[in-house]
Amino acid sequence: MNLHEYQGKELLKSYGVAIQEGIVAESLEEAVEAYQKITEASGTNFAIVKAQIHAGGRGKGGGVKLAKNLEDLKENAGNILGMMLKTPQTPGGLNGPGKLVRKILIAEDAYTPDFDSCEEMYISILMDRAQKCNVIIYSTEGGMDIEEVAEKTPHLVHKEYIDPTLGLQGFQLRKIAFNLGMEGQAFKEMTKFISNLYKAFLGSDASLFEINPCIKTGDDRVIAVDCKVSLDDNSLFRHKDLAELRDVTEEDPTEVEAKKHHLNYVNLDGNVGCMVNGAGLAMATMDIIKLSGGEPANFLDVGGTADAARVEAAFRIILKDPQVKAILINIFGGIVRCDRVAQGVIDAYKNMGSIPVPIIVRLQGTNADIAKKMIDESGLDVHSAIILQEAADLVTKVLEDA
Repeated sequence: MNLHEYQGKELLKSYGVAIQEGIVAESLEEAVEAYQKITEASGTNFAIVKAQIHAGGRGKGGGVKLAKNLEDLKENAGNILGMMLKTPQTPGGLNGPGKLVRKILIAEDAYTPDFDSCEEMYISILMDRAQKCNVIIYSTEGGMDIEEVAEKTPHLVHKEYIDPTLGLQGFQLRKIAFNLGMEGQAFKEMTKFISNLYKAFLGSDASLFEINPCIKTGDDRVIAVDCKVSLDDNSLFRHKDLAELRDVTEEDPTEVEAKKHHLNYVNLDGNVGCMVNGAGLAMATMDIIKLSGGEPANFLDVGGTADAARVEAAFRIILKDPQVKAILINIFGGIVRCDRVAQGVIDAYKNMGSIPVPIIVRLQGTNADIAKKMIDESGLDVHSAIILQEAADLVTKVLEDA
């Protein structure tokens, strides 16, 4: 689950991480009020207007602007609120539709009063699955071009692996601060910043923290100017307060609907809809579709309790994608009985009136023979298969005939 920048900063602040202060606004009136509060607290007329969407690269897309006075604030806030912001990370990239900006953050200008003495850095924390531990990735070259830095000058990107049994050690904090070029008071501030940041990462069961940029100010403070926070969905049952921060307007509507029906669904770019029970079987199904010349349109795991209602919900979700030209149902009857799934397919077909694309059903396991007979005798336009390759070949055939 992704958080907005303003939500992520509040989370960091609760763990003692120094942040660029700001106030979120959803209208021009709220933006003006926030600007007045921020400038009064900071003692300068400068403030930053930042679009709040779940995507990076907002600055390059025109979603981050400096307001030097109230008139600037009104103009920038008015332009950003309601815009369809396109960045390399929004759906379809710069050529896609972009994302609607519903909220903006009016933030203090952390670079004043001495802009030239500020230093921008990059810091992130995530799990390195190959090393089986958390890793802190950091660089002195923070800012909007960090991807280019990683590609062209990888020696400027450092990694610090955290032993899960020992945790983050003092010598590692000092090593990071030293590699970032910190001295004196800034050195102490950086070690404190990293320490608190790591505590926040563990305490919130996050899967990613990305601070870009983190800055050292002219008076040797270390501040998170921007932050990207992703939380592990599987941990939200013990973080009810964080779960309430979910913004479903920023998520794929089809994936949101799938969650309501307890379906694991990810939209893809292909033409063959997949309905499978079990993540591993779903991955194998997608592989054999590609090997047979098709392209999977989605990942959809119906889980171990695929009753008629869930199967019907899965059908409706798959068919919302206009690119789907066929549907492959691949069920292994271990926990769930195949005849129950077959009945679900038949009931869903009848309840929906008609399904405009060919359906290939492959059922194996408990009561698979009964299930095949039910499908074959249903009178519906459903193709049944025994082995997975046979099902994949049927998909290829119906696509060629379409």
